[in-house]
Amino acid sequence: MSTDKKFDLIGFGEAMVRFTAPDHARLEQSSQLLIAIAAAELNCSVNVSRLGHKTAWVSKLVDIWSGQYIINKGREHGVDMSGVKLLPFDGKGTVRNGLCYLEVGIGPRASKQIYDRAHSAISLIEPGDIDWEETLKQTRWFHTTGITTAISEKAAAQAVESLKTAKKLGVTTSFDLNFRSTLWTSERAKVVMKEVMPYVDVIIGNEEDFEKMLGIKAEGGTEAYADLDPENYKSVAKQVVSKYPNVQVVGTTLRHVKTALLNDWQTVMLYNGEFYSSRKYENLEVWDRTGGGDSFASALISSMLEGRDPQETIEFSAAYSALCHGFMGDWNWATRDEAEKVMKGGSARVIR
Repeated sequence: MSTDKKFDLIGFGEAMVRFTAPDHARLEQSSQLLIAIAAAELNCSVNVSRLGHKTAWVSKLVDIWSGQYIINKGREHGVDMSGVKLLPFDGKGTVRNGLCYLEVGIGPRASKQIYDRAHSAISLIEPGDIDWEETLKQTRWFHTTGITTAISEKAAAQAVESLKTAKKLGVTTSFDLNFRSTLWTSERAKVVMKEVMPYVDVIIGNEEDFEKMLGIKAEGGTEAYADLDPENYKSVAKQVVSKYPNVQVVGTTLRHVKTALLNDWQTVMLYNGEFYSSRKYENLEVWDRTGGGDSFASALISSMLEGRDPQETIEFSAAYSALCHGFMGDWNWATRDEAEKVMKGGSARVIR
């Protein structure tokens, strides 16, 4: 695909080293932990790279093993990490890289994610740390999320500045709402989103995100955000576009949790005024559900970069994100061919 830009996508946000208790154990009962990375925007940069596009990720990290681990892992998947600003390690904890701890639930016991991100390098970002004009003129697409805006007021200010700059340069922008109750309140989120939304072309989120961050609630939902009819999201998406006419696409994931390891999964979107829904993946077996929403965002972005038909876009995004549930960790190890096969109804018979 010919383009005069160096990158197809640049992501901006926080990355944490993730420690997971194996075999559905509690963290406190585990004598060893699995190591990976938790990072919404880097998740997308990695996945979009794996789907065949040129990507980069910009952020701030501390120059210690955890920072180098994140940089090296991004590079392994083809992501340009040269825009990451490294701060010296002082050993005092005044600036550090965030950590994340995960227990993968089973049966009626839900998965649990615990964050240890106080004083993270990205939360202390200052104006001028990243030259947004120079950075964003290199890309076709820019992606960030509500996690970045929730980390700190400084990070929120830089997210808004980056989105403004992207729009000034004619770069397509996407924003995944990603509401996190441990980081901020719904009231605060709604205030910040009023600054963010005028600069967003593609908005992504689940039913809780739209309610808690934009104040738009789907009819027919439950307090657990389950049993939702895709048709109910037509009104949600139309309300978003009515309030923010700059938004071209509203993408949503629908999840019905039967048990921690058995979900129903479906994706929908409003695309230039028309509503599209994927087929439902009933009784989707879950190995690790984290990263499913980022996989949806990644496939949606990739499909739009490629100019796919809207129905094909939503079907591919559903298939790709459904496959992510079968891998431990936030990153999607499914290939494009595997997702294409699944979206066309391919079976899970052994390939020999």
